[in-house]
Amino acid sequence: MNNSQSKSYADAGVDITAGYKAVELMKAHIAKTMTAGVCSDVGGFGGLFELDVKNYERPVLVSGTDGVGTKLKIAFLMNKHNTVGIDCVAMCVNDIICCGAKPLFFLDYIACGKNVPEKIASIVEGVAEGCVQSGAALIGGETAEMPGFYPEDEYDLAGFSVGVVDKPKIIDNSTMSEGDVIIALPSSGVHSNGFSLVRKVFDVENCDLTSPRAELGGVSLGDALLAPTKIYVKPMLALFEEVKVKGVSHITGGGFYENIPRSIPDGLGAEIRKSDIIILPIFDLLAKIGNIPERDMFNTYNMGVGMSVIVSESDAGKALEILRANGEDAYIIGRIIKSDEKVRII
Repeated sequence: MNNSQSKSYADAGVDITAGYKAVELMKAHIAKTMTAGVCSDVGGFGGLFELDVKNYERPVLVSGTDGVGTKLKIAFLMNKHNTVGIDCVAMCVNDIICCGAKPLFFLDYIACGKNVPEKIASIVEGVAEGCVQSGAALIGGETAEMPGFYPEDEYDLAGFSVGVVDKPKIIDNSTMSEGDVIIALPSSGVHSNGFSLVRKVFDVENCDLTSPRAELGGVSLGDALLAPTKIYVKPMLALFEEVKVKGVSHITGGGFYENIPRSIPDGLGAEIRKSDIIILPIFDLLAKIGNIPERDMFNTYNMGVGMSVIVSESDAGKALEILRANGEDAYIIGRIIKSDEKVRII
């Protein structure tokens, strides 16, 4: 048993014994994420992972880091903390899958005003669930109690993931050409971007977050906004095994106009048919209440499309079949055209 304690530190607002309790409470969640490469236990100075390279010709490590942002404010108001960890993992692993990389492990960082062990464990419960969904091991993290810097009932959450891809299999847009098909993978909601505008439009500190709303299909506004970011790792890995993928974009902050061009080479552009996009009710409500122009919506939010995938027209049918077999209601939203305009929504 760890007998480390400091009354002086506790008087300054930092209870190190709470940190030990939080670690004990989160161990069961972490255990669910363990994979074959993990070779360290929680509590060490570094998380150890043994990379099995026998299936890789030229293994390349790919890393991604992100946080949850001001979506956390909704979690505070709802007093619901076991889903934002999924968001944190998703924002990292969805980025590295765009390169074709399989996530290996994840580490989180929680900074809080007061370490309430049960709350910290609840946050890590979500992180662990995100790791399970993406096949990554949660091999370490840090909880920093920072009184006077954060309010007692608030925290910030960030993390990073490391994945691996064989160099010859890195997603390469060099063969992308006019006529290639753009496939949409649906989002679960707002995901983890644009929440500063969300909070302003709905005035979340003063509005009703808990009552069912007809515009949202009977879901409360708070629950709709807290819907965890969808993790696309497993269906995308299945797709990579059987189809030549020419480009992948994770639709995050900046929406369609900023993210889709990141996977398209010069001289080509994406022509998106607006009528084919399945826009989720939360975005219609946000645009209506906030009087937000359509272009601003598509330049800020995912609008119901969490990830876009570009394949040749001849591979489109097979790609849709694979994605649907792996739980994604994927559908076509557009094509690649010759254009200096990177995204055209018609």
